[in-house]
Amino acid sequence: MPVDRRQFISASAAAAGLGAFPALFSAAVSPAQDRLKILFLGGTGFLGPHTVQYAMDRGHEVTLFNRGKSNTELFPELEKIVGNRDPEIDQGLSGLENRKWDAVIDTSGFVPRIVGASSSLLSENVGQYLFVSTICQYSDWMEGEPLRTEDWPRGTLEDPTTEDVRTNYCYLKAYCEMAAEEAMPGRVTQIRPGLIVGPRDNTDRFTYWPIRADRGGKMLAPGKPADLTQYIDVRDLAEFMVHCVEQNIADSFNLVRQPLPMGDFLESCVRVTGTGTELTWVPADFLAAHELEAWRQVPMWADSDSALVGSLTWSGAKALRAGLKIRPLEETIRDTVAWFKSLPEERQAKLRAGIDPEKERAVLNAWYQSQA
Repeated sequence: MPVDRRQFISASAAAAGLGAFPALFSAAVSPAQDRLKILFLGGTGFLGPHTVQYAMDRGHEVTLFNRGKSNTELFPELEKIVGNRDPEIDQGLSGLENRKWDAVIDTSGFVPRIVGASSSLLSENVGQYLFVSTICQYSDWMEGEPLRTEDWPRGTLEDPTTEDVRTNYCYLKAYCEMAAEEAMPGRVTQIRPGLIVGPRDNTDRFTYWPIRADRGGKMLAPGKPADLTQYIDVRDLAEFMVHCVEQNIADSFNLVRQPLPMGDFLESCVRVTGTGTELTWVPADFLAAHELEAWRQVPMWADSDSALVGSLTWSGAKALRAGLKIRPLEETIRDTVAWFKSLPEERQAKLRAGIDPEKERAVLNAWYQSQA
């Protein structure tokens, strides 16, 4: 059914610091059997707040450690330790010294030296270190057969000491994983998400599709309906991370839902938004000839006949066996659209990802002419 904006009334209050973070979990959250002390390194971006809220809803005692510069209005009731992940900057990690927690959730580690510093400092006072890595830490992660598992080798760098995150984000995450494992062997949980989507995702890579469907008319659909796509709802990811801490699961997991046909995904976007948008499937070679490339201009899509098929077809079976729960696609679409429509009009006016409207019209017109 079409999206219901009423459920997002609390979002504007939260944005102004007047209410709880609108994590929008699908049902009432039951309290955990044991109350844990959990330290978050970060916790103020996209994944972090969802996970913090869920941990609080489960009844855990949460402490946040960050620079105190982003989204400071969130969670005023929590203990917040101001510092820097880099021990060489300002007070560094000194605020964590001689403090004990049951577990630490690291959502903000990107450089091995820095992850090594925090995991080493906390190793004697923390039972478990959960590190949020990425699916792209694998070697040749975009290229390869579908349904590769956690046994696939990590990527490597010629210079593993580099701290150029912009260029080496993916493989630096692999070295971050190793740094944590070296400091706390047998006590590290490696979380490797694919594309994280849902309310508060400011990249618009997922959001583009349901919002475009909501705007109606003739809509460009890339490639073939059978081409596969893949993602993880941020709330499902948050719940699984807290589950791993509660159960003290030290292992490595790909956090993705099983691959989904692009046709099913886009038809769901049309059905949920209820606008009667008409999908027009345009082949991959025609898109390439008109400078529309997978991931660059066309997010969440790769031609199933191309070398990029591996980017959206990883196996999430291990996490499902360990307790990951996947909410319906329709719920993710509905909540994402409602959240996006709660944003200021100037933010809604221009999506940060996807096909430019004028470009879409031009390519569709060219496609119709070619078929005529």
